[in-house]
Amino acid sequence: MKLLVKSGGREAMAEWQRHFGAVDPTIEVVYWEDAGDPASVDYVMAWEPPAGWLATLPNLKVVFSSGAGVDHITKDPAWPSQLPLVRMGGPDMAQRMGEFVVWSALSLLRDTRDFALGQPLKEWRYKEVPHSAADRRVGVMGLGNLGLRSAQMLSAVGFPVQGWSRSAKSLPGMKTFAGAAEFDAFIESTDILVCLLPVTPDTADLIDAKLLANLPAGAQIINVGRGQHVVDADLIAALDSGHIAGAVLDVFRGEPLAAESPLWTHERVTVTPHIASTPTRAEKAEFVARCIGLNEKGEAMPNIFDPARGY
Repeated sequence: MKLLVKSGGREAMAEWQRHFGAVDPTIEVVYWEDAGDPASVDYVMAWEPPAGWLATLPNLKVVFSSGAGVDHITKDPAWPSQLPLVRMGGPDMAQRMGEFVVWSALSLLRDTRDFALGQPLKEWRYKEVPHSAADRRVGVMGLGNLGLRSAQMLSAVGFPVQGWSRSAKSLPGMKTFAGAAEFDAFIESTDILVCLLPVTPDTADLIDAKLLANLPAGAQIINVGRGQHVVDADLIAALDSGHIAGAVLDVFRGEPLAAESPLWTHERVTVTPHIASTPTRAEKAEFVARCIGLNEKGEAMPNIFDPARGY
């Protein structure tokens, strides 16, 4: 079986080959530019493959995204949509996302951005913290594996947690909302909003001036979904007005974030470079190898992209 890898550059290939070899030595791991005969390729794991490239591989069985999102693949009008497209997953990814979301929520709760700004100035910015976790209801948008694990971990440190998803879900110990009819009620009762949604035509630009205005005064934002969810100008205006008290942003419309973006220096914004739940290469290799094994046996793989749903 031949697997082409486009993730991390040529310099990462020795590491990819070592990790895949430790899991399944029958998988031939080849750098994508060294594919040889296109007909010999069985599988691809890629990040931002060139437009039209996947369609040139006539015997391709499965495409693996090297990240949780797949929009970098599906934006290609020629991508082979008849094939399974698998989003990167595994328990390690969910754990890492939960850790990041909890860190973000606690950082917003304790206003650590202000302390970070004061440190290089040697300013002792003593202040009382007005809330504990029990006072701030966290609303998680998106209740897939990453959202569920994040919600569990938030609850474990004392935050009241509620969730919203497109379709109804019944989850022990958590109030849930579903669909457009219950969306406003979810937003209006959320103090810290966590976005873990995929990008679809329905979710692009979702966090706009209207949504931000419907959040309670002093609400805060954590975006670990996609940058396309947030209308940056609307968020900055809401931060400047004080209606939104702070934001932790891990994803952006353009990445890396442009040097001229006002988000870099905004006193109420913490910027991180799309690292919320990045698994190690060893973890990615284990997940992909396991999926290949399932596919070769004719068994169902996890995390298959559904074009009808958009995720």
